[in-house]
Amino acid sequence: MSKPETTTSAQPSAARTANGEAAPADRKRLLILSLGALGVVFGDIGTSPLYAISSPFSGGYGLTPTPDNVLGVISLVFWSLIIIVCIKYQMFVLRADNKGEGGILALLAMLDPWRARGSQRSRILIALGIFGAALLYGDGMITPAISVLSAVEGLQVATPALPHAVIILITVTVLVALFAFQKGGTKRVGFVFGPVMLVWFLVIAWLGLAAIIHYPAVLVAINPIYALHFIFHHGFADIIVLGAVFLCVTGAEALYADIGHFGVLPIRLSWFIYVMPALMLNYFGQGATILANPGQKVQLLFYSMVPNSGWFLYPLVILATVATVIASQAVISGAFSLMSQAIQFGQSPRLTIIRTSPDKEGQIYIPSLNWILMLATIAIVLGFKTSDNLAAAYGVAVSSTMVITSVLLFFAMRDVWRWHMAVIVPIMGSFMLVDLMFFTANIFKIWDGGWLPLLVGLIGFTIMSTWSTGRLNLINRLRENTEPLDVFLDHIRSIRPVRVPGTAIFMTAPNLGTPPMLQHHLQHNQVLHAQVVLLTVLTEDIPFVHPQRRLQVEKLDQGFYRVQAHYGFMQIPNVPQALRRTKDFGLVIDPETVTYYIGRETLVPTKNRPAMMAWREKLFVFMSRNAIRATDFYQIPPDRTVELGLRLRFAEIRPARTPPPVPPPSRL
Repeated sequence: MSKPETTTSAQPSAARTANGEAAPADRKRLLILSLGALGVVFGDIGTSPLYAISSPFSGGYGLTPTPDNVLGVISLVFWSLIIIVCIKYQMFVLRADNKGEGGILALLAMLDPWRARGSQRSRILIALGIFGAALLYGDGMITPAISVLSAVEGLQVATPALPHAVIILITVTVLVALFAFQKGGTKRVGFVFGPVMLVWFLVIAWLGLAAIIHYPAVLVAINPIYALHFIFHHGFADIIVLGAVFLCVTGAEALYADIGHFGVLPIRLSWFIYVMPALMLNYFGQGATILANPGQKVQLLFYSMVPNSGWFLYPLVILATVATVIASQAVISGAFSLMSQAIQFGQSPRLTIIRTSPDKEGQIYIPSLNWILMLATIAIVLGFKTSDNLAAAYGVAVSSTMVITSVLLFFAMRDVWRWHMAVIVPIMGSFMLVDLMFFTANIFKIWDGGWLPLLVGLIGFTIMSTWSTGRLNLINRLRENTEPLDVFLDHIRSIRPVRVPGTAIFMTAPNLGTPPMLQHHLQHNQVLHAQVVLLTVLTEDIPFVHPQRRLQVEKLDQGFYRVQAHYGFMQIPNVPQALRRTKDFGLVIDPETVTYYIGRETLVPTKNRPAMMAWREKLFVFMSRNAIRATDFYQIPPDRTVELGLRLRFAEIRPARTPPPVPPPSRL
């Protein structure tokens, strides 16, 4: 057989040329991006004043609002924002971008643990990354519930006689409208997010400043001595109040997850110039309100800052509700993006993904996930009833994710940036000390509702790990039992089957040899197309692959071609669109005569020699049967597709002892 001729574009790389660290081209663009960041990035952390300060002094914590306690809590909030947001995330975590994209899965992809999947380090990193991502789904359920509920509860300050059932009804109505709106995408209202949040931060800054003017002594809480005094001079029962203090930084992960949309510079400018001063003023203002009115009810403290509780309360409730809807929108969009990445990395079954913007790849809609989030969020509101009760459940998932982010950041510093351990240890040691302190405080909230996000995270982790393990076992089993391609081509040369016009495209996993459906096709039909393409779709560890670097084409013998289509983990594959460029490599594919062949395995669980635990086998089989078809996921025309079934018993699926190194790739 002649030596294969290989034609390739170049190594896949990110399509984006904009670096998050680089300044935008002009001030106008910088202003637009910074304004957009206000509406998307800072919605969650920006609405925390609605419940962050009142939670320690009400609800399940019941901390006595003495001057020492108030100043201690305000000091803890101030220094938490400085250490976690300003130093850890703004100065270090935002540096760990993966070709301009951020988030826990993007950070995991930068470490690329899939290359050496069998090593203990890789297994631990993958497990941590998956669990951290799964925990964020719990956050995606709780954030809309606590944000919208805390905003609507302001009506009880304006109208004390209003039944709480009405508050619940209004909250549920707003949430239903919010999730129902998702199918239309966020583009049409995205331009109003920034200006609304601009007004929101201006208003909360004004409220805080007005309260501080009436009681300026609260500013002494800037001194870290008050925070340290609170920590070291209180009993254990009061130390767990740190779990409530942590609510002020729950939106910090969004700074990292959204750098791909706006860049690092706009996020940093928006935070330091506008968001942080507004939050600080409001938090100190809430402390001043408590100190200036001893004995006053601390519940719904944010609305108590309104001077004389006058006419401004109703507009403030409306503004707060809109702000929390925007914050919830950002969390929901983040959940869609996270699920899309998990599917691309082979950690989740394929789901229907709808692109809601023709020019924004990050704007997507996943119907099944949307309705699951809606039902869960409404159930949370009906179950917990008040924002104070919800505060006990909030923070567990985020504090856990922050610890995982710190662990992954350590490996990024060591293995990617190549920093010296003498530099890494003191930096990460300090961050881990703070992270573990808040993590420990939040863990004691488990029995008061913190079990909810952990349960969601555990379910998500079980689903993703089961799917990943099952698919890997399946591919390894198929790889062990497929005929080498060279042997198959020799067989073709010897039997000389009938060749019919057109092109046959067989979807296959990497390093699989001869696809089983190709063997079945030849065995049963005794014919082959004039051109046979073995197509593998690979997901790279970068967010975007430029279309000109999409394909690798290798010309084989007997009219066979091996084609690899490379996509970033933020992209949705479109196979027919990608194959249009094969003519640049000497492979002409007529879309009117092409036929796609896709294998669809029917898996049957069995009690004999199981590859996984029986319940995990059944779960994997269930997910396999309910995952969307490859034709829909890869946007392949169904009228040009032939599916060939392959029935396998799970007992036959066993991991290879030494699986060959494969890219984090193939979703097949």
